[in-house]
Amino acid sequence: MVKLLLGWCAIAALSGCDVRQQFIGTRIADECNGTWNVCDTTVGCFLGDQSYIEGRFPGVNKAGIQLFEPSEVTVTLMLSEVGGEGETTVFNFFESSCGSRHRVEVTGKALVNENQQTGWVSRTAELSGVGDHLIDIESDARATYLMKIDVLPLRLKDLQ
Repeated sequence: MVKLLLGWCAIAALSGCDVRQQFIGTRIADECNGTWNVCDTTVGCFLGDQSYIEGRFPGVNKAGIQLFEPSEVTVTLMLSEVGGEGETTVFNFFESSCGSRHRVEVTGKALVNENQQTGWVSRTAELSGVGDHLIDIESDARATYLMKIDVLPLRLKDLQ
């Protein structure tokens, strides 16, 4: 197994694949400039396993996701051009109709350290409702980022 992983790493290095491309994979950039109503607010896009968005902190980024069954939702950010860590970054995962939310708070220092150590920052929440869900990320850090969202149905979680 180790030889296989080393082989893939060597191929990636020789092919000129950079970290950004590895993060994006086969996903397509979404300009996120639409107008979708989710939870009495407007989002610019719905993200899924085939898309990603680019953005800039400080500020708030809102996106929608659709769930067809209870799922584990993971938001992953890859930070670049970090000009300041800020105080706090908050990941809000809203249930359908925004009846409740899962709030995950990260200090600015932890956000930047995790990004430096692993190449990205991920936070996860389990959402039980079916339908449209709001995901919003608010940060006072100064950085640009790529953001992707992965959804794993809970019935498949134990199979991994």
